Amino acid sequence: MTQEVVVISIGGSILIPDQNDSVYIGKLAEMLKKASEKVRVAVVCGGGKIARYYTVTGRELGGTEYQLDMLGIGTTRLNAGLLALALGDRSNPDIPTDVKTAAERSKDGFITVMGGTEPGHTTDAVATMLAKELGGGRVINATAVDAVYSDDPRKNPDAVKYSKLTIKELGNLVYKDHGAGKSSVFDPLGVEIAEKEKIDIQMVDGRNLEELEKAILGLPFDGTYISSQ
Repeated sequence: MTQEVVVISIGGSILIPDQNDSVYIGKLAEMLKKASEKVRVAVVCGGGKIARYYTVTGRELGGTEYQLDMLGIGTTRLNAGLLALALGDRSNPDIPTDVKTAAERSKDGFITVMGGTEPGHTTDAVATMLAKELGGGRVINATAVDAVYSDDPRKNPDAVKYSKLTIKELGNLVYKDHGAGKSSVFDPLGVEIAEKEKIDIQMVDGRNLEELEKAILGLPFDGTYISSQ
């Protein structure tokens, strides 16, 4: 029997915040290996502050938007390489550069890890594209915020935390002017793909491995469940 597909979009700021990164990545890898015995796991890694450093510095050096995007994509693949390294023989250190290749490598018990693919596609969007290529399943956004809120909870103490949303409700929040709070909301293209392909999305604190594991295994968790139905 084929396992349920779970694609995790994990932010670069979660993987590489420069706070005991090797310890966290090692624990994350062990948890993913354990979870992959029950569900088919694939991971898409973001770029985080390393990507921002390269894009800011590249812009100061006169780089075009395409060149800056490619620098950012390169850092997502470096981050993916670190996680693949930690996963050992359960992954492949040769990081795929497109969702088709990543999907072809995916199988029960094996954890495909990738970064970005092309300019204009965030890693959130890539995660939904990979889920589509794998035939559906769920996408988990492991982020720096523990759920979806009505506003940026770090700036607005009255922001409302949502435990459940529909994909249409998430879309309304995505297109709302959130400013810096957009870090807590999914990518608009990813929402569009998820709605069309009937892919559920879950938002969870990526550094809380206990809650992340619950989300991966389909158990009740502290975060937001967005239903595509």
